[in-house]
Amino acid sequence: MEASMKTAQEAASATPRAPALPWTVRLQIFALVTATDFAQRANGTVNRFAFSLADRQARSSARPDGQFGVVSADVAVDASRGLWARVFSPPPPSAAAGGGGDPAALPVVVYFHGGGFALLSAASAPYDTLCRRLCRELSAVVVSVNYRLAPEHRYPAAYDDGVDVLRHLASTGLAVRIDLSRCFLAGDSAGGNLAHHVAQRWTADPSATASPIRIAGIVLLQPYFGGEERTPAELRLEGVAPVVNMRRSDWSWKAFLPEGADRNHPAAHVTGEAGPEPELAEAFPPAMVVVGGLDPLQDWQRRYAGMLRRKGKDVQVVEFPEAIHGFYVFPELDDAGSRVVKAIKAFMDEATVAPAQHSQLLGRQ
Repeated sequence: MEASMKTAQEAASATPRAPALPWTVRLQIFALVTATDFAQRANGTVNRFAFSLADRQARSSARPDGQFGVVSADVAVDASRGLWARVFSPPPPSAAAGGGGDPAALPVVVYFHGGGFALLSAASAPYDTLCRRLCRELSAVVVSVNYRLAPEHRYPAAYDDGVDVLRHLASTGLAVRIDLSRCFLAGDSAGGNLAHHVAQRWTADPSATASPIRIAGIVLLQPYFGGEERTPAELRLEGVAPVVNMRRSDWSWKAFLPEGADRNHPAAHVTGEAGPEPELAEAFPPAMVVVGGLDPLQDWQRRYAGMLRRKGKDVQVVEFPEAIHGFYVFPELDDAGSRVVKAIKAFMDEATVAPAQHSQLLGRQ
């Protein structure tokens, strides 16, 4: 314990330099964190009007957009609770270059946006753009989930919404051809937390074995895990890293978790240091975890990957040493963003091929 405390203290004293970012990114971050700080009221509620001033909204479009050639549509999942998803798909064959023919069924990526469980939406402009890019470059249909937000809807509402979107896909499908045996869950920050928990719940449900949906893999971009402990990265990067700090993070957990729960609740703390490790079914899928070297949450993300390895699960960790939290939503940081998308594509291809090879081997026995 003493050695651990010493390590944390040394990490806190070794203050790194602030990241060098383009002025346009600095301006966007300033607007975002200013709106977040106004929105996160001290009484635990959200000033949604204040945040809306910085949360640009994008509309869905049935016509291919000029940048990615992607079409999108908003689909109601459960209107009674405001649950919907924005579906991004390649344009119809007649609209594509060299059109004609019946397109093959595409893999589907169910995406959960970030925002500390309490902010942003599937219509927020940065996520609309990110999902359009994923749709084009992954050659996949992307279903961006507009789950219910805290504190109006605390744990487990967002997890329930994620599972229900999968059920909706299984029972209703989409207007475009999708291969439900190649279903991937993905998300960033709080959305990465959702991707893990939705995968955990889905693969642990015996009734899911009869579903046409097979979760082939999960992609967690700087996932949002935590605990009562202050990790070395949280201490070292406090006041230096943009976007995430301990005060904003603590507020988000308090807004999301059940009343009276602390950050060692199983929704937040999944790495085993402060309680039992989560139970993962045999069908729990391979995981890809993206870690940024200037993200205060990086220690929790590496511990998460370690937990998966201890439980015999396949996991890839992709490190970006100079990356801030949320770097993939800033077009000005396109080099790192392009590398992330290429890594996701490689992960999806490998996760799709591996089960097929396994089936072939079984057939030869």
